[in-house]
Amino acid sequence: MNITRYIANVDRDTPVLTTDFLIIGGGIAGLFTALKAASYGKVVVLVKKSIEESNTGLAQGGIAAAVHEEDSPFLHLEDTLEAGAGLCQIEAVDILVREGPERVRELISAGARFDMKNGSPSLTREGAHSKARILHAADATGEAIRIALVKKCEENPDISIIEEQFLVDILTSEKDAECYGALVYDRAHDLRLIYIARATIIATGGAGQLYKNTTNPEVATGDGMAASFRAACRLTDMEFIQFHPTVLYSQESRRFLISEAVRGEGGLLYNNRGERFMASYHPLEELAPRDVVSRAILSEMSKHGGDFVYLDMTGMPGAETRFPNIFRTCLEKGIDIRRDYVPVSPAAHYTMGGIATGASGETGIYGLYACGEAACTGVHGANRLASNSLLEGLVFGQRIVENFEEILYRRRISADDVFSVFDPARVYRSPQEKIEPGEARKRLQNIMWEQVGIIRHEAGLKMANQEVEGIYNQLARGDDPLAYYEVVNMLTTAHIIIQAALWRKESRGGHFRSDYPARDDIRWVKHLSFVNC
Repeated sequence: MNITRYIANVDRDTPVLTTDFLIIGGGIAGLFTALKAASYGKVVVLVKKSIEESNTGLAQGGIAAAVHEEDSPFLHLEDTLEAGAGLCQIEAVDILVREGPERVRELISAGARFDMKNGSPSLTREGAHSKARILHAADATGEAIRIALVKKCEENPDISIIEEQFLVDILTSEKDAECYGALVYDRAHDLRLIYIARATIIATGGAGQLYKNTTNPEVATGDGMAASFRAACRLTDMEFIQFHPTVLYSQESRRFLISEAVRGEGGLLYNNRGERFMASYHPLEELAPRDVVSRAILSEMSKHGGDFVYLDMTGMPGAETRFPNIFRTCLEKGIDIRRDYVPVSPAAHYTMGGIATGASGETGIYGLYACGEAACTGVHGANRLASNSLLEGLVFGQRIVENFEEILYRRRISADDVFSVFDPARVYRSPQEKIEPGEARKRLQNIMWEQVGIIRHEAGLKMANQEVEGIYNQLARGDDPLAYYEVVNMLTTAHIIIQAALWRKESRGGHFRSDYPARDDIRWVKHLSFVNC
């Protein structure tokens, strides 16, 4: 697949704007980084659609941190490494668990309100955690955090949040491996803009929309990963996709998550014969890692038929008050969690891989950083420990801004610098424009779900690779530039996921090959990285 350097053109009539910090993405990673960066300069936060749309706002369970006296960063580290199946970068995990509690305290100071018990945060336990260490705000923790951070950012005169701004391409000098800023499509005014910045920070989130069934919002199309790949950043660990096992079954593409905390507090899984089954798959039963539970559910559906299994919350006193969002949403579907079992099945949830970064968010391109789900810091390894994602956004966003002296003493970039290095001959153009973006998106989502999902094998992966390349080579521009750009990014990201899944001939964490079902620590304790040369 011929992945080009750019997907849109730049000319000297393109308006140019400047700032100190350009942050692309409005989830927890982008907003927390913006608050920190505002102490050192002007900050522009670009949001793809509205500030309400992000994975942060959908996060139910909570944020993990060793804040209780019976817990410790070391125990949190051990649990994270165990979940990561041998591929976590221990230095990155150590940073996460040691610096995490202080970042959470700062989040509380910024206005985030968590549930309390006897004057201290009320902590719950989730799958693969050895201790109760999840701070939560009922079952809408992410939304509580998002609201607090948005309010704080809007009160700061040095932060501008601009909606309807889509990242098209990252602008760099390839000769000097230096980032100048970004080319952006302003959907509200139907024009392209250039933002020049001292530091460009990618916080665009994940790529769940590559799959037919996902918990992710419509905006999660892998844009930051794809744009960074075109700009010659390394993408690492892309084969590891986390599928959340308990998602409310429906015919909708974006499905409603039933929090891990439900099983952490006593929720039980039953197959359609009314039998509990998790004891047959893992000693931790319902609290097993997400990949184990997801495959167990698929196995039960295959053995006994049906498109879902059941989650029982009827034996949990007060579940309707502990999980009010889940209670309300299920009730709208005609399910009363106080007396009815909830039909659940897995869906794509989180991308463990992403833009390879160092401990301070650096990408290898001077002036370009990444944090949050778009980045691969090495924290998650092959399988993310539940509720570590929100914490990662805080910790590594902070560490980017700690480089403020290097960022602010960087030379000023001019518009002429940008125009002089842009090569219009390297803009993507489909050889045959036959498939409209909307149709391409649907076809891609079906391919990824069927062939590159929870269980994979070589024949299916090769078929998926051919089909994705065929769609890429026949993609029409259509009438909506945003839809076109999104699909190019989705196809690009999907191509890399498929290649990584083909190369890794073993099963580990979020990557399971039915033709190589065993974990192979002799050959495969290593990371796969891809660079667009």
